[in-house]
Amino acid sequence: MPRAALLVMDSAGCGGAPDAAEFGDEGANTLGHIALACAAGRAETRRSGALNVPHLAALGLGPAIRLASGLDTGLPETARGLWGAATEVSRGKDTPSGHWELAGVPVPWEWRYFPQTDRAIPPEIIGPIVARANLPGTLCNAHSSGVPVMRRYGAEHIATGKPIFYTSADSVLQIAAHETHFGLERLLDLCAIAA
Repeated sequence: MPRAALLVMDSAGCGGAPDAAEFGDEGANTLGHIALACAAGRAETRRSGALNVPHLAALGLGPAIRLASGLDTGLPETARGLWGAATEVSRGKDTPSGHWELAGVPVPWEWRYFPQTDRAIPPEIIGPIVARANLPGTLCNAHSSGVPVMRRYGAEHIATGKPIFYTSADSVLQIAAHETHFGLERLLDLCAIAA
């Protein structure tokens, strides 16, 4: 059976979508802007000169950026690999929508998101998880990134045994727990219950 490897560089777009204005993303072009900044000498910390990504360039990064945005980045226009640029058809501009669509499952609806409140994940979701996993409770229950959550709640988590539940802009339930103090198998079982 033929196989394909799909490598995703998350948050590394090469041109705005037609509906970018609806999401405040007009002019978005992460890779193109990085390449231009390098070429202009505005990225000289621990590196110097034009963007040097020979393997990506050989696979067609330069032509893909030009096709997606019309921007000339100075990257080589010839490629050994097959390349292209796509316009997302999914309504959401979040990570899960993009990943689902890349895998062939467009998301034509808008995802529901956890509210931007102090208790972001509702009790009707957390309650059954706590009961089934026999937990002493949970910590955090807010929107955050992983590292700040672990810094803020890590010691309390170890002291109480309560796992850290949080969410992000992608509206996914995330669980953090210390693999030694909480136990890796216990964390995996907890994730299976939450799924």
